[in-house]
Amino acid sequence: MTPRDDSESSGPRRSRWSDLERPPLNAAALRRALVREGGLWRELDVVQRTGSTNSDLVARAVGSAGAGGLGEGVVLVAEEQSAARGRLDRKWVAPARSGLFFSVLLRPGDAVPMERWGWLPLLTGVAVATGLARAGGVDTALKWPNDVLVTVGGEERKAGGILAEASGDGGVVVGVGVNVSLRADELPVPTAGSLALAGAVSTDRDPLLRAVLRGLEDWYGRWRAVEGDAGACGLQEAYAAGCATLGRRVRAELPGDRALVGEAVAVDGDGRLVLATEAGVQEPVGAGDIVHLRAG
Repeated sequence: MTPRDDSESSGPRRSRWSDLERPPLNAAALRRALVREGGLWRELDVVQRTGSTNSDLVARAVGSAGAGGLGEGVVLVAEEQSAARGRLDRKWVAPARSGLFFSVLLRPGDAVPMERWGWLPLLTGVAVATGLARAGGVDTALKWPNDVLVTVGGEERKAGGILAEASGDGGVVVGVGVNVSLRADELPVPTAGSLALAGAVSTDRDPLLRAVLRGLEDWYGRWRAVEGDAGACGLQEAYAAGCATLGRRVRAELPGDRALVGEAVAVDGDGRLVLATEAGVQEPVGAGDIVHLRAG
């Protein structure tokens, strides 16, 4: 059965409306706007609470492998997550209905060589940043490889993150978490931010989610049509234009307790961050935790 917990049809519940500034998502309206013949999104469900939308969608994809598989374009949205994860298994905690928490199932398949699938979280980042700017009127930036940044009180803050996981059946589940209406006293850590704290003109999650998913459909279609060539479809240029990491001195904390310090000078054709080190060499980084260092 398809999970379905539509807020507009499940009857009045006091807890769902305890904060009138955070109304539930309108699942039926979202489906009408996004699920269409010939489009990428074929199924969209909203659940009130779950552990992790990524874990749920991966489990559904793997569990249906023997029955022909779960088709591409499934979207699972949660009003609240109790066990959300970021990169390196970091926890993501936020009050109910305070953000966008969703995962999508994509199947690049034979159209895109697997070595180019690493562009999926970067592609999603471009879609998230542009969608939030368009529907929320807020400036965002991207920190390589998967963070969404906003400016709060003149300081760079993390407002969102992206996590891509192989589903084990030839698909990729991409999860997105964005803090939308979090107030200062609700931030999990001092370095976090939200669209509201960054001065967004709108924190209505329905149009925000529609804008992000439409942008993701557009960029994914362009990228897939050119066999994942990020340069040919304009993705590489678009990501570089919105990436706050480029031009900065950074420290890359790499697997094996190794660290590399240098200036981030480019994102290459494989989506790797290229660092110019003090040794005078340019070294691409494909995986690792990036720390923006202060100048001086």
